[in-house]
Amino acid sequence: MDPRLLDVARRAMAQAHAPYSNFHVGAAILADDGNIYAGCNVENAAFPEGWCAETTAIGAMVTGGAKHIVEITVMGEGKEFTTPCGGCRQRIAEFAGPETPVHICGPEGVRCTFKLEELLPASFGKGHLS
Repeated sequence: MDPRLLDVARRAMAQAHAPYSNFHVGAAILADDGNIYAGCNVENAAFPEGWCAETTAIGAMVTGGAKHIVEITVMGEGKEFTTPCGGCRQRIAEFAGPETPVHICGPEGVRCTFKLEELLPASFGKGHLS
């Protein structure tokens, strides 16, 4: 794992806008261009119009011109694993391969690492559209 991802995810988590759930999440993506892109959750009073940290990080990556996720870190507070929601798993799959590592972290560091295919088995992808 790229050691920079933890620090970037931790800093992103600190910037989360979570006045309703008070549950802060940060994400950091190492992309194919060598850059790291960060995102945090951004809640909205009009549920479910908020953005997950992973979605925000993917948007930053695309805006930055990168096209592929090499690895991704998701950091949340609390005792339980903060894994990407179903929608974010599909968004990650759009830019990553089945072997892409997804590091699940707490403020103390890595708790678990999954391959994307473990989080989203039998996923729907670009190949289904041809």
